[in-house]
Amino acid sequence: MKIIYILFIFLSINLFSQETYDLEYYFGEDYKNFNEDIPKPSDFLLNGKEVGSSHVSHDRLIQYMYALANASKRIDIQNRGFSYEGRPLVLLTITSEENHDNLIKFKRNHVDYIDGKSDNKSSNFYSRPVVIYQGYSIHGNEPSGSNAAMLYAYYLASSNSDDVKNQLKNSIILLDPSLNPDGLQRFANWVNTNKSQNLNSDSNDREFNEHWPRGRTNHYWFDMNRDWLPAQLPESKVRIKTFQDWYPNVLTDHHEMGTNSTFFYQPGIPSRVNPLTPKKNQELTAKIGKYHESILSKNGSFFYSEEDYDDFYYGKGSTYPDINGGIGILFEQGSSRGHLQESINGNISFPFTIKNQLLTSISTLEASVDLKKELFDYQREFFNSNKHNRNEYLIVGDQHDRSKLYHFHEILKTHNIITKKLDEDKIVNGIKFKKNNSFLIPKDQRNSRLLNAMIDNQTSFKDSLFYDVSAWSFLHSFNLEHSYIKSNEKFNEFIFSKPVGSIISKSDYAYVFRWNDYYSPKALYKLLSHGLNIKVSTDKFSIENNNFSYGSILVPVSNQSKSINEINNIIEEISNETGVNFYGFNTSKTNGIDLGSNDFKKINLPKIGLIVGDGVSSYDAGEIWHLMDTRYEIPITKLKYNSLSKIDLSKYTTLIFVNGSYLNKNTVEKLKNWVKNGGNLIGFRNATKWLDSNDFIKLDFIENTAVPKDVKFIDKNKFYGAQLTSGAIFNVKLDLSHPVNYGYYKEDLSIFRNTNIYLKNDKLSFNNPIKYSKENSLVSGYISKLNYKSILNSRPFVSSRLNKGRVSVFTDNTNFRAFWYGTNKLMINAIFFGKLM
Repeated sequence: MKIIYILFIFLSINLFSQETYDLEYYFGEDYKNFNEDIPKPSDFLLNGKEVGSSHVSHDRLIQYMYALANASKRIDIQNRGFSYEGRPLVLLTITSEENHDNLIKFKRNHVDYIDGKSDNKSSNFYSRPVVIYQGYSIHGNEPSGSNAAMLYAYYLASSNSDDVKNQLKNSIILLDPSLNPDGLQRFANWVNTNKSQNLNSDSNDREFNEHWPRGRTNHYWFDMNRDWLPAQLPESKVRIKTFQDWYPNVLTDHHEMGTNSTFFYQPGIPSRVNPLTPKKNQELTAKIGKYHESILSKNGSFFYSEEDYDDFYYGKGSTYPDINGGIGILFEQGSSRGHLQESINGNISFPFTIKNQLLTSISTLEASVDLKKELFDYQREFFNSNKHNRNEYLIVGDQHDRSKLYHFHEILKTHNIITKKLDEDKIVNGIKFKKNNSFLIPKDQRNSRLLNAMIDNQTSFKDSLFYDVSAWSFLHSFNLEHSYIKSNEKFNEFIFSKPVGSIISKSDYAYVFRWNDYYSPKALYKLLSHGLNIKVSTDKFSIENNNFSYGSILVPVSNQSKSINEINNIIEEISNETGVNFYGFNTSKTNGIDLGSNDFKKINLPKIGLIVGDGVSSYDAGEIWHLMDTRYEIPITKLKYNSLSKIDLSKYTTLIFVNGSYLNKNTVEKLKNWVKNGGNLIGFRNATKWLDSNDFIKLDFIENTAVPKDVKFIDKNKFYGAQLTSGAIFNVKLDLSHPVNYGYYKEDLSIFRNTNIYLKNDKLSFNNPIKYSKENSLVSGYISKLNYKSILNSRPFVSSRLNKGRVSVFTDNTNFRAFWYGTNKLMINAIFFGKLM
């Protein structure tokens, strides 16, 4: 009997693994009436099998989308750019053939109606097509979305049903089949390579357990579903441009979640909706949800809403539309994470996950067409009910760092936010704004709500739990001076060209440049890479009416390995490229430390190793890789933590340990000896605890243990969740004379924190070069009362000598999501000036 039972189980698994999924599985009998001239997805998949039999690679996905566009007059396709790995970022515009002939007019009219230039009582207001943006698999290892996009595009191109024809007549669908091409390709390679012919659903199988850094992220390991506001990645920039060109009424964002989950659609948790989102937005989200409920129920799929996920941070695909007059909808499908995997709900197959994504794509289209009158009214009201006084402006500037200000302006431009030129220097509320280093942002403009969302400071919340960060103000992430003014003047459009530096007086003696510009580190590295002898000032000085602060860089022209002409040519090229100004002088004599003083310290070319691999936060590591590679152009070697025992560490001057769990004890002594012999080790967030426990540095932690009182069992997760500091902004005070703070010109700095690691202030004040403000430390975001008490007595940075070497730690993330420009220099200073600390 036992043998028969085992045989039965084997046959059941084998039969299930060989089950075929054809078009009838996905579309029912309807597919038999599809246009036979339209190519099927199976024509472009491995071995001619149907969608779901394997994971589509990005190249085959794109080939199919182009084939559809060539075969169907309902589809137009365009390539809007390329990912970091050179993959095309395509967009399909799908509508009726007649609508395609009038797309330019529809787009212009759509925006005119938003701006109130056309009367909503006219017949054209409601007869125009509703605009829907449907995007898939922004997390590459959540592939059911992109695979469903093939079927959905095929359905829209080939269906002959009257319902679909009517929907295409009344809609313009912007279909983005792969929001993360590089991640999708990485994951498809993994699962297809590890797939068995006879599918194995055991969750321990290699197929379901990707190697680090996994396919979720893009090339530089960013979670691109957090970049809708920061807009730092090429994939994000093109999709935001599409959004701002069209202002879609509905946007869908197709994801996956844990294998033991079912299917989620929005609305999310009601108490966690951003207060800037109108109530009507959530009402329409719920109405659209009824269509998902209906189609999923008919399919026998289990689902839920109003749990787990929120609508607070506007940098996600499902929330960005909410602050732009649209309805953003998140879908989360329980993931097979391969082809067939066991779960508490039974085996979950890849085709099943694809079908749910396909069905909710179809229900979104149906709902959007049926509800378009309400969607149009809502969008019109959203933009027209937020009028400001035409004379109100936000003024922003940075008189010491034009490059950083330029990058802030580029983000505003990406989000279609209008800026105006400042005609003269102004002093507003005691703050100096120079006309060449400042600009105005009118409060009265179409995207004023979006602007408010980008700069908002909030410290009071209905809920103490957050799915993502609770604060993200760009004024603070860029550390910009800002204020508000009223003016009746008419200001011209502000055009901000990328800063270009220059040589202020050529010299055959010495050059000096300030460390305050964002790209000063890039200039320094390029000089060092030319083999030049470079020094840094450890004190202030002035020369020929030019003031130079701590951290100014000295480039002697004499006693170098290159000729005077060569050095001048190098400096001119670097200045033009980086936007950094070089000042030439013909004497060492200054008011302050002279150029020949011993208070100028020699700087060596850094050789940097970044620790990566299992246990390491790929997000944090990727942020540093991206910063060094794409902005500063400083080479950085990615070293696998588990391979350190085999690597010659003497090649590196600096090693960086980001947030992670470092368990390998075999490398501790080797690393410690490397530091003792002069190495510069930098640790972030949880790495601080590992460095302390292994005696690299002695740290005094403030331990917080919240004790629940009168908390019910059902609320225990909420209680502990409320103790997390998942992302808030704090004000710190800087000792400007300390090397970690070189390049900063004011004592106040906004810093981002997303940990509960607190280091006690040292009794010796000079060992606290960065410390949290005692008053009004919380700038924006949520922190529990207990943790706030701790932060007031803590410091986010500690540096300590270990024999000839240096260990420096940061409790906070100085490079958060590539848009925290204001604190990038803290880490750079720890790299270049570690030995001076």
